[in-house]
Amino acid sequence: MTTRIGSRRQRGACICPNPPLTLGAVLESLDAAAVRRWCAAGLAGLQLHQHEIDELNVYPVPDGDTGTNLVLTVGSAWQALVAEPDTEGEIARLGRVLNCMARGALLGARGNSGVIVSQLLRGTADALAAVPAASGRTLADALVAAAKAGYAAVAEPVEGTVLSVATAAAAAAMAADTDDLATVVRAAARGAAEALARTPEQLPILARAGVVDAGGRGLLVLLDALVEVVTGQAPARAPLARVARDPRLLLVAREAGSTEYAYEVQYLLDADDSAVGRLRRALAALGDSLVVVGTGAGDELPTWNVHVHVNDVGAAVEAGIEAGRPHRISVTRFADPATTQLAADPAASRLNEVPAVSRSFEDATRSGRVPFDETARGVVVMAGGTGVAEIFAAEGAVVVGGGPTNNPSTSDVLAAIRATGAGQVVVLPNDSNVQAVAAAAAEEARVEGVQVGVVPTRATVQALAAIAVRDPERRFDDDLIAMAEAAGACRFAEVTIATREALTVAGRCQAGDVLALVEGEVHMIGKDLRQTCVALVDRLLAGGGELITLVLGTDAPPDLRELLESVLAERWPFVEVQGYEGGQPHYPLLVGVE
Repeated sequence: MTTRIGSRRQRGACICPNPPLTLGAVLESLDAAAVRRWCAAGLAGLQLHQHEIDELNVYPVPDGDTGTNLVLTVGSAWQALVAEPDTEGEIARLGRVLNCMARGALLGARGNSGVIVSQLLRGTADALAAVPAASGRTLADALVAAAKAGYAAVAEPVEGTVLSVATAAAAAAMAADTDDLATVVRAAARGAAEALARTPEQLPILARAGVVDAGGRGLLVLLDALVEVVTGQAPARAPLARVARDPRLLLVAREAGSTEYAYEVQYLLDADDSAVGRLRRALAALGDSLVVVGTGAGDELPTWNVHVHVNDVGAAVEAGIEAGRPHRISVTRFADPATTQLAADPAASRLNEVPAVSRSFEDATRSGRVPFDETARGVVVMAGGTGVAEIFAAEGAVVVGGGPTNNPSTSDVLAAIRATGAGQVVVLPNDSNVQAVAAAAAEEARVEGVQVGVVPTRATVQALAAIAVRDPERRFDDDLIAMAEAAGACRFAEVTIATREALTVAGRCQAGDVLALVEGEVHMIGKDLRQTCVALVDRLLAGGGELITLVLGTDAPPDLRELLESVLAERWPFVEVQGYEGGQPHYPLLVGVE
């Protein structure tokens, strides 16, 4: 098996260390220092429960990401607090800290629940902005304001979600009718827990699946963290139902909205207030689960966090462009399985990291624009494994690391385009979730004068096929077409391991089963990894093909390459074989057939 593309025939989390908590006597009021400790405790709690919250919605491979989204949201709030100086007077410090926490959460918010939680923090910050410290009654009033802010942020509020839990927490805090802070926070957390237990009664899909609302569970974690900061004791919680009684009922990997829309689009938008009303109307006509929230008064040009579920990704992004300047664009296709989790174990996220392969990429990331040669030709490739990253880098490409649930941002892709130093650049996203981000980065680069084309590759093997036919001597447009044709002619498949029981198009699978996916759909379910890989190769070649590409992952058995080589030599002697040590996590084998 060879390892050079050029030899082929010519033919797309742990946010920070858990901060130490200093929990002393019961607090009589909530001041700026206590807010900082609450943010730290809330982040630590979400990291601890991240996997549990993610599991409220599962596929055969992990796909639910509410816990991950909340960790990213509160992690961004914590990072903002760490960077915030603490030098002003007492009243200003409390207001400044709360506002900083809310703004950080908004700018880093991910997913529907993340955006709503950022608005709950915004409502709290606005309500407590002018007090040096919050007593029990003052905090209860702030929780009411927070719940109202959460509802105001959602175009079509749904009961049985994090909104219901927030409202119940506020109502319980008010019902406590006391100025004792500890009593109020305990009442709020107790009310939230009771409301969370009722969410299956409010949303039939939760009742059928036997789970509680994921976003509401995350909010309860935050309120429990507040109780721990105020009282010095963590509340005891009975286990909550979190695994579906019937996995067939969990084929909805979304936090809110109907099943009519296939994509979640989210971005930050710099725009004035007058443009946001038009944006809301435009996005409401395109889909559902619409949330548009801003950073609050006082900004010359506010930043808004935009979240919507749509079928037309381009139209949703274009609406943002018409309203202002969108950035940090992310697109998730609900039907796409993701096979890695940003769990509390930071080692899990490190599996997706790709080391820097270009010094110029690092420089461009730090310094922004770099000069480019109008006559030079460059390539940018997304890669989810160290081996394939090295292969693409050896071919002269600038590589952007990433992978499922760890997709690069628009700024990451734009920095890579700049780092090529070329006036003509081809981008290979290698994942349907990254295609819209790549397109947005390409548009930004075109404004700077760079000619950019995006080949909509959905898999690493398609990028290998595309880069194999690249010819810088051709006209740029002709080269782009040739690469697109090569990628399109490459059928792709992948092998992974199921982590949950579920009903797939190939039948019911159990945790630990081997899943063979072709073009993103489960086609085969097996018990033995080697046998399933062999059967997948046979099935793909039965449909025709002259060249097969095998990319071995970190979880591939040591003898898998030798076994597949032997089978191919015996059963398919006229098929050319190309093999690579890809180093990608969670996919022991990637296959391409041309």
